[in-house]
Amino acid sequence: MSVRSGLMALLAEGEKYGAQLRCEFEARTGGTWPLNVGQVYTTLDRLARDGLVEVAGEADAEGRIAYRLTSAGHAELGTWWTTPVDRTNTPRDELTIKLALAVTAHDVDVQRVAQTQRTATLRHLHDLTRLKRESLGRTEGAAEGRSRPDAVARVAHLAAPRAAADNGLAWLLVLEHLIFAAEAEVRWLDHVETMLARRPARSARTPPGAGDADQRAPARSTASDSTRSTSTFATRHEPVVVSSTDPGGDHP
Repeated sequence: MSVRSGLMALLAEGEKYGAQLRCEFEARTGGTWPLNVGQVYTTLDRLARDGLVEVAGEADAEGRIAYRLTSAGHAELGTWWTTPVDRTNTPRDELTIKLALAVTAHDVDVQRVAQTQRTATLRHLHDLTRLKRESLGRTEGAAEGRSRPDAVARVAHLAAPRAAADNGLAWLLVLEHLIFAAEAEVRWLDHVETMLARRPARSARTPPGAGDADQRAPARSTASDSTRSTSTFATRHEPVVVSSTDPGGDHP
């Protein structure tokens, strides 16, 4: 997610200072993309330079400066809401790059790289599923509490404003996106292992100079075989001399 657009979306709700923007950004995204205050103020300075935000007034007693969205900022934010995310500029994915390079390397066990990553992704998927189960449990518990007519439930309902429920839904959306992405990665890794299994076996690398020796050895072997073949041929076709004392022989 664009930090620039995310901060503008928060400022559209009202004036906020840097640390407040950081806390609200992380609360709504479940801390999936943590920000530091320095990054927030750097982005705010750039937005102010572009005329999209402005300082709301003097610093408060604690030295905090609040910002607000300008009319130009509201217009750009409206465009961001209605414009689909550009998927043609594919971000670099470390796993994809790693496996692509491993396939072309001669000294890397690609199968092991894929299997190791698959194990780690399954573990991550298990953790995400547990978090989702816990999140849904909290949501169902809150709904059950609101249905009880006792005084404790009414107080709890008043203490949990609509914004908190919306933040819970926002976190659940982010969590499910991460789950779907992990599931897709496992399926892709399964496909990678299938492709690797079907790949022809990689031939062993020939040591330097071994090729010349291999070419010379057959030549010597061929010459030796030729000599043995000629000798055998001469032996088998040597003319037979019939002795005159042979009882079955004819005299000249």
